Amino acid sequence: MFNDIGALELVTIVVLGILVFGPDKLPKVIQDVTGFIRKVRAFSDSAKHDIRSELGPEFKDFEFEDLNPKTFIRKQLTENEDLKEIRTSFDLRKELSDVSDAVKSSEAGAAPTSPAAATPAVTGPDLLKKPAAPAPQEPSRFDADAT
Repeated sequence: MFNDIGALELVTIVVLGILVFGPDKLPKVIQDVTGFIRKVRAFSDSAKHDIRSELGPEFKDFEFEDLNPKTFIRKQLTENEDLKEIRTSFDLRKELSDVSDAVKSSEAGAAPTSPAAATPAVTGPDLLKKPAAPAPQEPSRFDADAT
């Protein structure tokens, strides 16, 4: 519960407690606070038990931590069999190497050495050729009253 409190913070809290409550009342205040924390924990444990019993036997493995969206998404991504199959079947390095090989082969084919090889093997638009400039059009009229 207090895993992130260091020694300096703990000493500061003790000194402030002594200054605020005094050395005589401090043990009683500490007992009251620990008793309150125990009651809150017991209340939350009984509430969790009641909710689990009301949900029924099909929700035996239900954990309240799963209600946290980050935990829920992590659990769904790691336990879903379809996603595991997709993740194992998809190899990003292989896909990237295939794409780079295709680009390299198209670059090698783009510089033909003989006139017979100048005919493109792939039909489609020439992406290296610059498009023709569009024809100049008449500027549209501006109507100040319409706006």
